[in-house]
Amino acid sequence: MITPDERLVAGETPLLRARGLKKSYGRTEALRGASLDLHKGEILAVTGTSGSGKSTLLHCLAGIVRPDEGVVDYGGEQLDRSSEARLSELRRHDFGVVFQFGQLIPELTALDNVAMPLLLAGARRGPAHQKAGEWLERFGVRGQADLRPGEMSGGQSQRVALARALVTEPKAVFADEPTGALDSLAGEQVMTALVHAARDAGTAVLLITHDAQIAAYADREVWLRDGAVHSAPADGLAREAARHEG
Repeated sequence: MITPDERLVAGETPLLRARGLKKSYGRTEALRGASLDLHKGEILAVTGTSGSGKSTLLHCLAGIVRPDEGVVDYGGEQLDRSSEARLSELRRHDFGVVFQFGQLIPELTALDNVAMPLLLAGARRGPAHQKAGEWLERFGVRGQADLRPGEMSGGQSQRVALARALVTEPKAVFADEPTGALDSLAGEQVMTALVHAARDAGTAVLLITHDAQIAAYADREVWLRDGAVHSAPADGLAREAARHEG
């Protein structure tokens, strides 16, 4: 596996680069000059205490909110200066977003929820449903295709949300506490499915979590403190090895 330092030596350009991000809500400073790189195919965990600005950082990187200061660069495009129409287009094609509670559309079946991004991008209903079914199969919830969110367990709903985020085969997925509402077993099952699917598709994943066991699934971990990004003392693989040895 190529480490971030090896990527730097090789001159690899990050998929996404953020520099000096600042964001305040009233008098509360959520970000105070946060910077990080997300590389192609990398799974990066961002950890930190509650209220440290993790979700704000994800929202800035995914183009959901604009930073007050700083730059978010995606393939040479400065997202902090992009139009809302362009940002919406990126979230339909290049970016997938998963939140803690999935945020599925309650009136739609699992199949229709997953197909929705494809339909919004102009795909025909038949092919969109076929591809959506394939992604439900990948996440082990093909049997729930005709169920609505209220008829599924939390783990099943979150797998559907992940399938929806990956169905367009995005370049990056932004996952904000995707296992925070699940028990430990369901959380590990969801993370295993996410990692395998992302690896197969070559998709980068930015994972926001406060759980060390979930962060251990990442290739690399950084932590957010006082609104700034710091290197973690050990990468995800080392932490995973230590967890199993313990």
